[in-house]
Amino acid sequence: MVKLMKYNKPILILMMFLSWLTVPLMGKNASKRLFPAGIFIALVTRWENAIAKKRKWWWWYEKLHPRLSGSFPFVWGPFMVSSMWILKLTYGKFYRYLIVNLIVDSIFTYILVDKWLTKWGIASLVRMKKLQLSLLLFIDSLLLYGFQTLIEKVKKLNKYRLKIGGEILRKEK
Repeated sequence: MVKLMKYNKPILILMMFLSWLTVPLMGKNASKRLFPAGIFIALVTRWENAIAKKRKWWWWYEKLHPRLSGSFPFVWGPFMVSSMWILKLTYGKFYRYLIVNLIVDSIFTYILVDKWLTKWGIASLVRMKKLQLSLLLFIDSLLLYGFQTLIEKVKKLNKYRLKIGGEILRKEK
């Protein structure tokens, strides 16, 4: 346990970089399409981490730098990338999306946080129960799906406007 704790920073950094190595496997179009949703959920999670720190919902013991929390590589690595992967694999099939998120969020809450991050001295829940964290992650998943749906609708609308605009220009000539 003590031997492992001295590797916490490299473990966090490695988690971040390894998750980003999977992004090219999504394909160029999918990664470009889902990147805004990934950024969105990472920003939401970053905001939640700021609130959590203030209210002591959970605590990140490990810091990469005095001004950089241990949550940084986790949020901008595995959390963001896994959110993009889940969208890639399930977007358009809402119930499948919810089930996959429920499974992944349960693994995160009841295994990763409870067993590994706490044991390794990286992070732990303080004033938040596991069920509350699960609910927060469920709400995040709904926000993510809604955001991606909004993006898809805006893109469709823009394509429609371009099509209509092109037809009007042809008629004027």
